[in-house]
Amino acid sequence: MTGLPNDPVMLLSVVNTALRDTHQDLDGFCKTRDVEKEDIVNKLKTINYEYNAELNKFV
Repeated sequence: MTGLPNDPVMLLSVVNTALRDTHQDLDGFCKTRDVEKEDIVNKLKTINYEYNAELNKFV
């Protein structure tokens, strides 16, 4: 995940902030950042967070 934090808690903060401020959904974020959605989802699962499309954030 180039350019994104490796630490899951920091990654959560970066991703949720971007989703709130600049992206309509996780797919758009991943496309813009050129990262695999599965990589982010799996990393955040390690700290028990899952993407909620309705809220457009990891909860």
